[in-house]
Amino acid sequence: MTKADLVERVAREADMTKKDAEQLVEIIFDSITETLNKGEKIELRGFGSFRVRERNSRKGRNPKTGDSVSIPAKRVAYFKPGKELKELINQHDEPASTTFSDTGAGDGGFE
Repeated sequence: MTKADLVERVAREADMTKKDAEQLVEIIFDSITETLNKGEKIELRGFGSFRVRERNSRKGRNPKTGDSVSIPAKRVAYFKPGKELKELINQHDEPASTTFSDTGAGDGGFE
């Protein structure tokens, strides 16, 4: 699913214009980005959590030359799926298109 697909689905499901849906999706993405940039965790019960992990510096190799290179430490975004999402993805008797809200995970789920 692309961002455009997500905007279209939000517009259709929430009965709003694509422009309003696009603005809503942008607000959500911006909020997630800003929160992670501050080093804070985002927890969406039943769906999963986002957080920033520190990746240590390490030695690597240039694939073209084979020379050893130093890769600096950096922060990376990490997503850990929640229990309900894991169960939904691993259901083999139902199609993977089952909606998040069908799991009874509470308000804020996708429909």
